[in-house]
Amino acid sequence: MSAASIAARPEPAVRPATPADAADLARFVDMASEGLARRFWAEIAEPGEDVHAVGTRRAARDEGAFSWRNATIAELDGRVAGGMVGYRLADTPEPADEAPPIARPLLDLEAAAPGTWYVNVLATYPALRGRGVATALLRDAARRAGGDALSLIVADANGSARRLYEGFGFAERARRPIIRDGWETASREWVLMLRAPG
Repeated sequence: MSAASIAARPEPAVRPATPADAADLARFVDMASEGLARRFWAEIAEPGEDVHAVGTRRAARDEGAFSWRNATIAELDGRVAGGMVGYRLADTPEPADEAPPIARPLLDLEAAAPGTWYVNVLATYPALRGRGVATALLRDAARRAGGDALSLIVADANGSARRLYEGFGFAERARRPIIRDGWETASREWVLMLRAPG
């Protein structure tokens, strides 16, 4: 690809999500969680309901952490290319004792980053990777954090995501072992990464 054609590529356009983005958001959370979200959705699906329909229904809600209200969409050439779900973590985390065992390591790591602006989901459609979508979404996260610290959790085997986050100023803060409980993954640990305020 020539330098001229790279320079001519449009920058991703970032906008707040709407309820109409719910199906894309469900795909992004499934991609970012490496299928873990699909496992949870299967447990709460209505009889005969497709798991992606469960995710779409949850993303279309007005309340809850995984809601379109907490999401940002990045577009390329007028079509959805990537998405992010993020929000500020509580200063005083709630105990994770009653959460399913598979979720406890994640909640434990979230509790280690109180008051930070948390990037819960960040994903780009595979065909549109390498075009600045994730970086544009991380810039939006930094803007929304208002100068406060950013946090996120990534699986240890996801080297490309970890390199992206390190390039954006994130550094590893803590790790917890992954509890599989029927979920297949190549990773062994969840990694909490933080980006300093500023």
